[in-house]
Amino acid sequence: MARPLDKEGIILAVAMGIVIFWSGGIPYLALMLIFFALALVVTGYEHESKREMGIYEHERGWENVLSNGLLPTMLALVSPGMGPLPYLACIAAVTADKFASEIGVLGGNPIDLATMKPAKPGRSGAVTLMGTVASLAGATAIGFCAMYIFNINATLALMIGAAGFAGSLADSAFGVLEERGFGTKGTTNFVCSLTGALIGFFLLR
Repeated sequence: MARPLDKEGIILAVAMGIVIFWSGGIPYLALMLIFFALALVVTGYEHESKREMGIYEHERGWENVLSNGLLPTMLALVSPGMGPLPYLACIAAVTADKFASEIGVLGGNPIDLATMKPAKPGRSGAVTLMGTVASLAGATAIGFCAMYIFNINATLALMIGAAGFAGSLADSAFGVLEERGFGTKGTTNFVCSLTGALIGFFLLR
C-alpha cells in the first residue's frame, strides 16, 4: 500500500502532534495516535476491493489532515480551561466517521438519506447498516481507550462513544448537502468533529 499521507500531510500532522503534546501532554497525543493507527487499519482493510470499486483513498493530503485534525488541535490548546471531554468526544467522532466510511462501503446496500433510495457505495449522504455498526464500534473504541488513558469511568466512556456516534450521523446528514454542492468533503468532516466536540462540551460536563 502507498503511504497514508503525502509530504504536506505528514508535515501538517507532525506540527499538529507537537501542538497537541505541548498543550495536553502524553494522554492527548496518545489518543490522537490511536485514532491515526485505527484509521490506517480500517483504510487498509480490504483495500483491493475498494480499489476495484474506485473508492480507495490511498494517499491523503493536507486538506484531509486539516479537516480531521484542526478542531482536536484547537481543543487541546484550550483544554487547561475547558477540560478533556470536548477533545475526547471530537476524536471519537472522527474515528466513528472513519470506520463508517471505510467499512460501510464493503457490505450492505447504501441508502441515500435525502431520497431513501439505493445509492452508489462511497456516496456522501448515504448510509449502510454495516457502516452504522462500524461507526458505533469506532466511537466506542475511543471511549474505551479514553477510560484508561484519561482515567474516566465507564459511564462517561460510553457517553463519549455516543457523542462520537452522533458526530458520524451529523457527517452523513451534512453529506446530503455536500452532494448538492454545499461544502466539500473537508467541511463535512469538520461538521462531524464539531458535532462531537459540542456534545462533549454541553452534555458531558
